Amino acid sequence: MEPRNQTAPSKFLLLGLTDNPALQPLVFSLFLSMYLVTVLGNLLIVLAVSSDSHLHTPMYFFLCNLSLNDVCMSTTMIPKMLVSIQTQDQSISYAGCLAQACFVVCFVVLENFLLAIMAYDRYVAICHPLRYTVLMNSCLCVLLVLVSLCISILDALMHGLMLLRLSFCTHLEIPHFFCELTQVLRLACSDTLLDNILIYVVVLIFGGMPLSGIIFSYVRIVSSVLRTPSSEGKQKAFSTCGSHLSVVSLFYGTALGVYISSAVTNSPRKMAVASVMYSVVPPMLNPFIYSLRSRDMKGAVGKLTSRMTSLL
Repeated sequence: MEPRNQTAPSKFLLLGLTDNPALQPLVFSLFLSMYLVTVLGNLLIVLAVSSDSHLHTPMYFFLCNLSLNDVCMSTTMIPKMLVSIQTQDQSISYAGCLAQACFVVCFVVLENFLLAIMAYDRYVAICHPLRYTVLMNSCLCVLLVLVSLCISILDALMHGLMLLRLSFCTHLEIPHFFCELTQVLRLACSDTLLDNILIYVVVLIFGGMPLSGIIFSYVRIVSSVLRTPSSEGKQKAFSTCGSHLSVVSLFYGTALGVYISSAVTNSPRKMAVASVMYSVVPPMLNPFIYSLRSRDMKGAVGKLTSRMTSLL
């Protein structure tokens, strides 16, 4: 009996990272810990920046937006996975699956833009220090974030509308811990050529352009710093970029690792495990990278934690 096409299936099944029942408690504990660290760490960054007037600068304004985006991205994926493990119910509704796929796309695209904006901010600060406050004024900073957010939302809506036109077969198992866009497309019975073309175009534009901007910014930064005669000036300039460069390397490095692993393995379950490295790990580590590498941020976090401890 051939599978029957249906335009709107009632639910999908998220198979998760493993089908071994003995490993489910370990996966639950691990991801719960990672989620709590991600939320608490990034919210601590936001509170520390908000409470310290010395950190009310464009660089930390963008950092707050990056932290909020990381919290949203993790919240889109991990809680549903934890509930599924706890209740032993792997199902997710059709609407919920499409919404999750669109939200993940939105936050990933926004992450790309925010990292590019932060690279531009460092470029202006190092290469044009005397004009920094004029070029990176508050109106421009807010506008850059809002435009990035609008583009990310429009991109997610475009993918969502493309998914709505597809019909799906009765075999609706997703070998992943969240509804990843490409995995959902593989379950469609109708032609997905336009959807795949759209994905490649979006990755090229909204992934390639921010990455190109980051590379261009750091090429200009390095060339400017190398012309600085003072070794102390060079060290100070590189130290202001160290945290951002570490976050960029982590985000794009893990994404590249997932792409390479997809090329060498045909196991969807292994791909799901590999995708944890770009979807869950960077949002968790970003607060630690900025807290440990930035002296100002370390001081602000220390003051905030001391104040919260004294209140308790």
